[in-house]
Amino acid sequence: MDSEPPDSDGGQDPPPTDAPSAGTDPTGANVSSDGGERPGSASGGSGEPPDPDGDPDTTGPGDDSDEPRESITEGSLARPLFHLAWPIIAIQLLQVTYNIADTLYLGRLSTDAVGALSLAFPLIFLLISVAGGFTTAGAILVAQYTGAEGDQSAGKVVGQTFTTVGGLSVVIGLVGFFYTRPALELLPSDPDTSADVIPLAADYMEFFFLGIPFIFGFFVFSALMRGYGDTRKPMYVMVVSVVANILLDPFFIFGFESNPLLGWLGLGGLESTLLSATGFTGLGVEGAALATILSRGVAAVIGVYLLFGTSIGPAVELGHLSPDLSFINDILRLGTPSMVEQSTSALAMVTLTAMVVTFSPPIVAAYGLGNRIISLVFLPAMGLGRAIDTMVGQNLGAERPDRASRAVYLAASAGAGVMLVVAVGALAFAEPIVSVFLGDVEDATATIGFGVEYLRVRSVEFAFLGVSQVLLGAFRGAGNTGTAMTISIITLWVGRVGTVVVLVFVVGMGATGLWVGMAVGNVLGAAVAIPWFLRGTWKERYIDDEAVEDSPDGTAETTATVED
Repeated sequence: MDSEPPDSDGGQDPPPTDAPSAGTDPTGANVSSDGGERPGSASGGSGEPPDPDGDPDTTGPGDDSDEPRESITEGSLARPLFHLAWPIIAIQLLQVTYNIADTLYLGRLSTDAVGALSLAFPLIFLLISVAGGFTTAGAILVAQYTGAEGDQSAGKVVGQTFTTVGGLSVVIGLVGFFYTRPALELLPSDPDTSADVIPLAADYMEFFFLGIPFIFGFFVFSALMRGYGDTRKPMYVMVVSVVANILLDPFFIFGFESNPLLGWLGLGGLESTLLSATGFTGLGVEGAALATILSRGVAAVIGVYLLFGTSIGPAVELGHLSPDLSFINDILRLGTPSMVEQSTSALAMVTLTAMVVTFSPPIVAAYGLGNRIISLVFLPAMGLGRAIDTMVGQNLGAERPDRASRAVYLAASAGAGVMLVVAVGALAFAEPIVSVFLGDVEDATATIGFGVEYLRVRSVEFAFLGVSQVLLGAFRGAGNTGTAMTISIITLWVGRVGTVVVLVFVVGMGATGLWVGMAVGNVLGAAVAIPWFLRGTWKERYIDDEAVEDSPDGTAETTATVED
């Protein structure tokens, strides 16, 4: 299982949070003290004349120009949205492929191994969300500085984000390694789950935490390049990483005994020969973690080289890695609240997991299996949400709030329509979709039955998710992340955790109450996000006019002031 910081839904990117207090920021950011509303010079009522979607696109949106800002802030809206979104959707599909590969292989090991992954994920997310908040802060700054043509400041943000997140990832890895078993022991669980599933989850997590710095290397590269407006390079790197994971997984999990990959390729004779020569029978769930770490390490190395060794992305140099307290202070100011918000989301997932483990192993396995399938069908909504935060960030940076607003309406309409189609498909083909992930293992029939019910119930929320993810992306891109944080908390703690508690432990609906409670969250989240978005306060950008200055080499560089 791979664990890019997901959203509050468990398979989506958590919205960042806003700075809790104002102060003088040396890099030129304009931050308010209310957790989201920044009075900038480019407000929603700036009176900017709108450019119709059909304006002649003189800059070639979505082309391979060295100036991604021009393709995002000029001309057609649909073309740059599409060119940003499809690689993001591909990246998310590849991200899910990590989880699916582990699930497919471990599903042929045992249902307990699949259940172990569903228990491990929320606890891993709880720790990696700490550094994930600062990755979000860097992406916000890069997007708006790029929109304002502040490439020099964007490059400095890239270097300082790597420094900040890299240091944190080492600490997180060590803490996670030593806290894993005590944390799992605190979970109330069914006796069979305690005996069979939790020890496997602990084995997986200990291996995973040792490789956290490699995991975060790619996350930082991908987020910063997305803020810059280039989503294709991270996609290409991700392809390499996923292929490595798919090939490594079966050998580290099974070794040369009952290896599914060798069996599918008809290489049983070679497998017997290798088993006789090495005696290697695999590492089980620990092998899945090791395969993920190694494949992510490849992606991290490639990403760092592309940013620091080539002209791809903002103008960043190795010297920008040297700690600069002014930029680190800015990242911490924006990232600390984001970290708190993401940690709150992770804590909600841990709370849900604590309730899930009170059920029998087949329900635990169905919950984990269903979440992985749902993370796949949510890809269109996640892609549009991440694309729109780049479009909003750069257009507000370029002082084009009306264009940013029209982009959000376009993306929200597309998201709702696409997810409605996905929901119909999930209802119609739930059983064959769930069945493909489990082989002829113990409790497979019961697990499939629960998984089918879970998928069908959750499909009700899909269209609502398509809208809410786009609106949260708009809040993020504008830097108005206090709003996104609030909506995320309402979605998870009121709509999801609260509903599950009532339906399962008060009403006594059992597993069905769990499935319904999981679906209610995003419906409530959309109901809150829509009127909040229509207020229009998110249109106030992070950087003001005085923050943009010409650097000595003739490029526009953004320096900062933070208003009290």
